[in-house]
Amino acid sequence: MLKKLIPFMALMMAMAACGASSTADKDAAAADSAKINTTQDMASQSNPADSGSVKVEVTTSLGSFTVLLYGDTPAHRDNFLKHVKDGTYEGTLFHRVISNFMVQAGDPDSKTAKPGQMLGSGDVGYTLEAEINFPRHYHKRGALAAARQGDQVNPQRRSSGCQFYVVTGEKYTEPQLNQFDRRLEQSGLQAHFNKLAQDNMDSIMALQQKRDSAGLHALQDRLIAETEAWGKANPLRMSAEMRQDYTTIGGTPHLDNEYTVFGEVVAGMDVIDKIEKVETDSHDRPTADVKIISMKVLD
Repeated sequence: MLKKLIPFMALMMAMAACGASSTADKDAAAADSAKINTTQDMASQSNPADSGSVKVEVTTSLGSFTVLLYGDTPAHRDNFLKHVKDGTYEGTLFHRVISNFMVQAGDPDSKTAKPGQMLGSGDVGYTLEAEINFPRHYHKRGALAAARQGDQVNPQRRSSGCQFYVVTGEKYTEPQLNQFDRRLEQSGLQAHFNKLAQDNMDSIMALQQKRDSAGLHALQDRLIAETEAWGKANPLRMSAEMRQDYTTIGGTPHLDNEYTVFGEVVAGMDVIDKIEKVETDSHDRPTADVKIISMKVLD
């Protein structure tokens, strides 16, 4: 089954090419492997989300809302707080708005953007190690999560150092959630396989340099077997709480276990709804700017 999900040779070539292009990037990636937690891992822990959690009020040109930054995603919490305190977000726009999906902000280039200018590529020069605490944190309506580049160029699912989004989403039926459960399993297997591949990058590159196709296929089979064994020991399924939320308040379940959810809106969700409903252009940018005026940490 897994061989159908993972285009192994293409993945190896892409990852090895990325690794060969920059020794510094390779070393940093090895040092910062993604923290993708499994259902069993999370079930054995007490809920630390209240310990170290912080509230931040976000004032926009359409009103104010308050987010709770989770204490159990400390790197994302602290990074967000750093930007709050140094004013990084002041004057930035909600540059990507999609109805029944999410609203995205935090691109520093949006501060000086001209009307109609395409946005979304701005950054602060670094990314964050993933803190995907699934299934504890998931993409229910109001979830605050970190944007990131796609898996093809970012297999470790590292987060943008500044861009974030708030989920609006939509409601789903139980049969639809069953389909998402199957996707969730596949996504979890793919993520685990990617991590194993990254851990074996030196061996992969050595085999490629030797043009040892048989060796690469043998390594492929071993990693697939390890991934399948991991999947059996750590089944990924939606919890009853998740199903309740997705059928009653809604969300975006197809993003679960793929992006770091590091907080949620606890007040002012009506403002998010206003932002979600503004008119947008063909690139999902609001035709009339929706600006972040200020942010402040609440006591």
